[in-house]
Amino acid sequence: MYEKFLNYFTDYIFVKDEPQKADVIFVPGNGYPQMAAHAAELWKEGFAPYVLPSGRYSTVLGHFAGVQDLAEQYGGNYETEWEFLRTVLQKNGVPEKAVLREDKATYTYENALRSREVTDAAGIEVKKAILCCRNLHARRCILYYQLVYPETEFFVCPSDIEFTRENWHTKGEWIDQVLGEMERCGGQFHKILRELPADSEF
Repeated sequence: MYEKFLNYFTDYIFVKDEPQKADVIFVPGNGYPQMAAHAAELWKEGFAPYVLPSGRYSTVLGHFAGVQDLAEQYGGNYETEWEFLRTVLQKNGVPEKAVLREDKATYTYENALRSREVTDAAGIEVKKAILCCRNLHARRCILYYQLVYPETEFFVCPSDIEFTRENWHTKGEWIDQVLGEMERCGGQFHKILRELPADSEF
């Protein structure tokens, strides 16, 4: 029974798809370079013509938290998450013309909302999209982006940071992070649902 419950949590949080041809690759704001580096590889393999990193900084801190990993490769003074992610993309071979800009969002749902503003303004019809996020945030990201892009088919292509879907339950602090993410998904999405019009469809 214990293993069965672990599988429920694992399958809910750790969403993962195989990449497919898409119109854009989304990278929600963060301070880790792995997701943008993965997006760059997918772009170079021809999966999408554009990459859209999104993010200003966390509302909790009020400033960019800094590079969280591989600072020896990507360290620098960045004003926004977008600026940092753009640098990672460019260092991994994505030209400036292929990188769209969204540097206002301060939380995950706003990443999705403001990314929609950017793609609409650019006239990009997003029928299919790849979402490059941290493995821990895969479910929350797809919930938000799918809500904002209801007609879009998404392929979640996450990067592992610290732990994986196979070993997250083997260390106390990892368990706290994953189960804490379960709570955030419920709490944040609860608020969104309460604010939606009664006749909304998604």
